[in-house]
Amino acid sequence: MNFDAIIIGAGQAGPSLAGRLTAAGWKVALVERKLFGGTCVNTGCMPTKTLVASAYAAHLARRAADYGVVLQGPVGVDMKAVKERQQTVVRNARGNVEKWLRGMKGLTVLEGHARLTSPTTVEVDGQVLEAPRIFLNVGGRANVPDMPGVNDVPYLTNVGMMQLDALPEHLVIVGGSYIGLEFAQMYRRFGAQVTVVEMGPRLIGREDPEVSDAVREILEAEGIAVRLNAECISFSPCDEGACVHVSCKEGEPAVKGSHVLLAVGRKPNTDDLGLEAAGVPVDKRGYVTVDETLRTNVPSIWAMGDCNGRGAFTHTAYNDFEIIAANLLDDDPRKVTDRLTAYALYTDPPLGRVGMTEAEIRASGRAALVGTRPMTRVGRAIEKGETQGFMKVLVDAESKQILGAAFLGTSGDEAIHGILDVMYAKAPYTVLQRTVPIHPTVSELIPTVLGELKPLD
Repeated sequence: MNFDAIIIGAGQAGPSLAGRLTAAGWKVALVERKLFGGTCVNTGCMPTKTLVASAYAAHLARRAADYGVVLQGPVGVDMKAVKERQQTVVRNARGNVEKWLRGMKGLTVLEGHARLTSPTTVEVDGQVLEAPRIFLNVGGRANVPDMPGVNDVPYLTNVGMMQLDALPEHLVIVGGSYIGLEFAQMYRRFGAQVTVVEMGPRLIGREDPEVSDAVREILEAEGIAVRLNAECISFSPCDEGACVHVSCKEGEPAVKGSHVLLAVGRKPNTDDLGLEAAGVPVDKRGYVTVDETLRTNVPSIWAMGDCNGRGAFTHTAYNDFEIIAANLLDDDPRKVTDRLTAYALYTDPPLGRVGMTEAEIRASGRAALVGTRPMTRVGRAIEKGETQGFMKVLVDAESKQILGAAFLGTSGDEAIHGILDVMYAKAPYTVLQRTVPIHPTVSELIPTVLGELKPLD
């Protein structure tokens, strides 16, 4: 079968690209081997944030008296109902993606495992497809390191966590980064005992130390145990379910849990894609090597989303689609290096992050200014009774452009976009400083923070 383009994978970037290409009159084939919508829809963003919402509701209910609200009896959590709620969100989103694709004029949808057989051909369960352009959107999966004893105990990844309909007695989470911390807080709020085991000296090690410390304090205040410097992690069966040996410098040498969640990063789904047959290289971690326009060394093949190593988020995958479509269809030379680093950690309160960290700025040697404000001095946070965290903005002392920001606090994941927009506009911070924001909001304090900038020592 001959097409103008073949798209492998129906994650965040693939369906949107199919929509643009077919609208331009191209004859397109899209191949999906498992679930339409990819990680975000099925086992990532949408179901986990649905669980976060349920956990927040439970947490707020327990705090009802703080707001003058009286509840009768203890707050309970029906885990079967919690699971059904998140699965309903997943089914609806996945169904909408599939319905959209199957109804798309000019698009042929195939289900099966696609493998490249040349730079212009793809085999799907014995059927050969051919096109002058091939787009890879195969995503990634949970990484399972070869740690001693890991295969001797039952363990969960983010996929298995979506299927739990009963509360673990003690959930031990290996990995103190974004995925692990979100699950840690939500399951603690559901009522489980939770321990986080992290090999490094602090949680979310890519963040500045004060962010890591503040997040740890928030989690520990809710009863989550944190074990750092776990440099020799191993596993063995025990009566409780699984024994996680941590060999930390402090505390018991092992943690016994009923369930183990491995949250130690992701790996790309490129190992069974036939890339070698097409002459497409991968790096040492298995990511497809691409240039600034997301094209591989083979002119007929592009890679989008998690499999290209240029971003690990739904929003970066969607931007990959936009970059490719702009270059192919709009004569608009967009490139991935135009993109700013921006993401959020969806603990409660959330962390919104954009641009450079303080550590990165110090390493660059440039002169910078910094402004901070604790959430205890933000009216909206006080009114909501959610005053944990702080706001921090970093500015280039010479150009006056904003270099980065971290908002850990209520609505931090939304308020950060005011910073993000100004950074993309390449405007000096004074433009944002002189705005007149709405009261009472978290964002209204951004001009105040910018008005109190001090040299970064």
